[in-house]
Amino acid sequence: MDISRPEKVPAPSLGIFSLAMINVAAIASLRDLPQMAKYGLGSLFFYLLAGLVFFIPVSLVAAELATGWPQKGGVYVWVKEAFGASHGFAAVFIQWFQNLCWYPVVLTFAAASLAFAMDPSAGATRLAGNKGYIVTVILCTYWGATFWNFRGLKASARLSMIGAFSGVIVPGTVLVVSACAYLLAGNPCHMSLAAADFFPDLSRPGNITFAASVLLAFAGMEMTAVHVRETRNPGRTYPTAIAVAAGTILIVFILGALSIAVALSPTEYTLQTGVTKALDTMLSGFGIPYLGQVLALMMALGVIGSVNSWIIGPSKGLMAAAEDGMLPEWFCRTNRHGVPIRILGIQAGIVSLLCLTFTLQPTVASAYFMLSDLTIQLYLIMYMAMFASAIRLRYSQPTVLRSFRVPFRNPGMWFVAGLGILGAVSCVFIGFFPPTQLANQHIHPAVFVSFLGLGIIVVIALPYLIQALLRKTGQRGWRDAL
Repeated sequence: MDISRPEKVPAPSLGIFSLAMINVAAIASLRDLPQMAKYGLGSLFFYLLAGLVFFIPVSLVAAELATGWPQKGGVYVWVKEAFGASHGFAAVFIQWFQNLCWYPVVLTFAAASLAFAMDPSAGATRLAGNKGYIVTVILCTYWGATFWNFRGLKASARLSMIGAFSGVIVPGTVLVVSACAYLLAGNPCHMSLAAADFFPDLSRPGNITFAASVLLAFAGMEMTAVHVRETRNPGRTYPTAIAVAAGTILIVFILGALSIAVALSPTEYTLQTGVTKALDTMLSGFGIPYLGQVLALMMALGVIGSVNSWIIGPSKGLMAAAEDGMLPEWFCRTNRHGVPIRILGIQAGIVSLLCLTFTLQPTVASAYFMLSDLTIQLYLIMYMAMFASAIRLRYSQPTVLRSFRVPFRNPGMWFVAGLGILGAVSCVFIGFFPPTQLANQHIHPAVFVSFLGLGIIVVIALPYLIQALLRKTGQRGWRDAL
């Protein structure tokens, strides 16, 4: 595609701290802690396993690819350079689309936290399960974050940093400190500390399916690659920022999940309300229950910061594909801040339609679970393409300067990326086993498997169908249709 106007490249404005906080805001939401806390000491096993076979490989590979191919586009550029533009477009389309499924999931947690901040009584639990309330909060929050991102990267990064501190670091620290004080005060520990409990029951595939969702909690480290050109001294800044973010995220996840398991038994909370319920239980014992409401409000703001971090990232990758002719030129429209406003508008419309799933499902929790599992599967498929691209580029473009390289030459890349591929493939396979928690969510196993399989097939097929239609009709036909 011939884009007549020269691309406006923003001046570098992101340092180590800013980039690390964008990653923390995007990944380290406390929303995932309750589902892992149900495993007690076994959550530590799952977090460490996910870190070794997924989180660390993603971080290392993303650092090499981002510093070797810093062009705008992230995953699209990497897969395109390795396997061609069509497959690159498919990879970034999957990354973009799975985010559309993820937004309602994560904003459900924001709605539940906001409900608790307004009313910490039993009414908060009822409100958090009200589909009308949930949909209203999702729509208002997402559209508000979308319009905020129209202001450009600096404004977006500022909100992400605020969200990281207010929604992750501060409440996460309070959660851990409160758990320690709770035990020191002589309160009972609801988590078994037997050494045997470190290893969960892996003989039940349904339990593994539910626990495999921990991979989604670690997904997204590659997202900030679209900001490499706006980063000062990217060869040093980007890998360092990833290391800082990775350490922070691991600490928050592990200690946070264990803190909830200490304060509450699995029957005392839901996925949406686990964090706020744990804080309320522990802080009430110290005579400061109102602090739980303040922290719940901060966590809601943290989720907004997380969503804000994701809105602009994948959309820039999709715009890079559009500029290469993978989508009609209509999608390339940006405002004076370089923001792809038409893509952001389209994704906001799709997210609004996806909110209807909350009105069609028996409960909010069932919709939360169905969309969450589809999101995991789609993201893992995209990661397979990213890992495979990193291996191929070591051989097809060995002379390209990478400011950071996965250690130990090509064997090191094979080991790291291969470990990531193995972990992703295993979890995709496991994800099709209906989890034991389905019965509690009123979801029939056949409906679960059908929804998952059909969703994956449709999303993977869509980018190739779009390419086929483009070849058949040409760009003019697309512009006329739009």
